[in-house]
Amino acid sequence: MTNPLVCVKRVVDSSSEVVLTEDGQGVDGRFAGFTMSAHEECAVELAVQVAAADGGSATVVTLGDADAVEQLRAALAVGCAAATHVVAESATFGPADVARELAAVVRDHEAAGTPHELVLLGNDAADSGDFQVGIRLAYELGWPVVNGVSSVSVSDGEVTASGSGPDGHETFRLPLPAVVTILEGGVAPRYPTVPGRMKAKKVPIEERQTTGSPVGPSRVRLVLPPPSSSNVEVLGQGAAAAPAVVDLFERLGVLSR
Repeated sequence: MTNPLVCVKRVVDSSSEVVLTEDGQGVDGRFAGFTMSAHEECAVELAVQVAAADGGSATVVTLGDADAVEQLRAALAVGCAAATHVVAESATFGPADVARELAAVVRDHEAAGTPHELVLLGNDAADSGDFQVGIRLAYELGWPVVNGVSSVSVSDGEVTASGSGPDGHETFRLPLPAVVTILEGGVAPRYPTVPGRMKAKKVPIEERQTTGSPVGPSRVRLVLPPPSSSNVEVLGQGAAAAPAVVDLFERLGVLSR
């Protein structure tokens, strides 16, 4: 029986224009909605599938303020059975701080009789671009870790994780317990049903405080990439533009003489 723990974060919806805070330390969400990243949506789906495959149950955890309960409820609505909320202002917590708090959750749940043999996370934070929490968490726990995979299964005390690598498809096998970070694309997250949403509202959420003061993020600031330039070339008007169109197609490799 596998009882995976899946970690999510409340982030600004990036489907609209990205606006940074004045200090450049985060994404300004005042004029946008909030969600969890696509990587984490896939991690939630895989956690639910792993738990269902052998009679276990998936637990979702987040570190954030009171509003982060929305993301916990979203994960409960699609199949997670329990939720843990580490109450904190996430902007003041760096990757090492978050990893420490997640490790404390894993240890405390094990002491309470609900061990998590597998911890799943999104490959990186959608708002700050940190790729560190999964590795730091594995280091805190002394567990093996694999990053950036898109599918996960558990059998006979080991986890099989697969994804695309620089030289093609890669498959890793790790002994449990283990930490795995997920990239989107290997699984389609399910949409919550109305009964699922109603059930999620009734699930009690474990609320806990942090174990220590945060060191904080060490980033200098976030920077938006420059806008992509666009050029317009007028090829001509009417039939007179035909030769120029043919030349353009030849340059693009669409036509050959």
